[in-house]
Amino acid sequence: MRLDLQSRASGFDSRPGSVWVIALLPLLLLLALITVIVWTDPADSVRDNSHPLVEELTFNAVRLQPGVINVTVLNDGPDQVSIAQVQIDDAFWAFESDRGTVLKHLDRTTLTIPYPWVSGDTHVVRVVTSNGVTFDYEIAVAVETPMPEWRFFAAFTIIGIYVGVIPVMLGLLWFPLVSRLGKTGLAFLLSLTIGLLLFLLVDTGREGFEIAVVMPESYHGVALLFFSAATAYLGLEALRSWLSTRKSRANPGMVSGKWVIALLVAIGIGLHNFGEGLAIGAAFAQGAAGLGTLLIVGFTLHNTTEGLAIVAPLANERTRIVDLLKLGLIGGIPTILGTWLGGFVYSPVWSVLFLGLGVGAIAQVVVQITRQMTTDAPAAQFLAKAPVLGGLCAGFVIMYVTGMLVG
Repeated sequence: MRLDLQSRASGFDSRPGSVWVIALLPLLLLLALITVIVWTDPADSVRDNSHPLVEELTFNAVRLQPGVINVTVLNDGPDQVSIAQVQIDDAFWAFESDRGTVLKHLDRTTLTIPYPWVSGDTHVVRVVTSNGVTFDYEIAVAVETPMPEWRFFAAFTIIGIYVGVIPVMLGLLWFPLVSRLGKTGLAFLLSLTIGLLLFLLVDTGREGFEIAVVMPESYHGVALLFFSAATAYLGLEALRSWLSTRKSRANPGMVSGKWVIALLVAIGIGLHNFGEGLAIGAAFAQGAAGLGTLLIVGFTLHNTTEGLAIVAPLANERTRIVDLLKLGLIGGIPTILGTWLGGFVYSPVWSVLFLGLGVGAIAQVVVQITRQMTTDAPAAQFLAKAPVLGGLCAGFVIMYVTGMLVG
């Protein structure tokens, strides 16, 4: 009997389409169960009329145009929210809603408010629900929101070049010096690179976490941050493994271990700079920060060390200038793309996603450089050497001091 049942099961599995039936049946039953739950609403039986509503509105975007403030809000709570009134600077103002004033869970709408806002001033937008619950958003410095047009594209491109591309390229000019270093000098330089990257790792993680915790809870910002970091880490590990085993007849040097690490450093820095560009573009668009000359100079100084981090693994490696330029562009160009996205279509989800990717990528690079340095000795013993410890501290101090100019 047991053999007969097994043969029947095997026969069922081998029939065309049977695998799809087995795979889809639990999902179809689950869908039917969810439909019944939604239709019958069993939670309603344990609630009475005095059950307090949980209202939660999140400000997704606030955009300023001449004489108009556009506010996009999202219902992040489980219960329906009805928008009744809007205040600006404690005064009630008429408004229009493009999708109505009644929002269900995860519904969003844009409120158009005719208001003579003053450039450079601080304004507070308050949304009042029908139950009297209020939600506030402060416009720290009122500036006109950039629209997708050529002059703003050009402005963001120039800013991205100043704070991303040029600094990284300037850092690459240290390559001849790096190539002349001895064993002790190379250990110091690679340790300095690790110090630079560790600072970027902590700083990027902090930025991502700050945005994640204030995101709508339905978006699970912290989970997204950690998942994207893990994805980048494992993805670069897979890329490193593939590049290390790849055979390139045209240019064998391109797959050397040192070049692979330099490429990983450039990718990690590029992801970090993309997130940095998002923050710059969003800050400029929302008036949260004034991109003055001092701030741009601070970013330039801060990011110049990133070029040094890229060329450090290439010490004593024959490298063509065109390959160095490619690495520099990989690390710098994402800053421009980030300023575009942050300035025109900023979303905290994008920021958390790419900052998380930057965290994972930088962590992977730190691990790879550490592996390269500690092949002949245990990691703890190697890191205790004076040149290594000095390089780590120097890298952190350099990033800390230049980071003070950025704020």
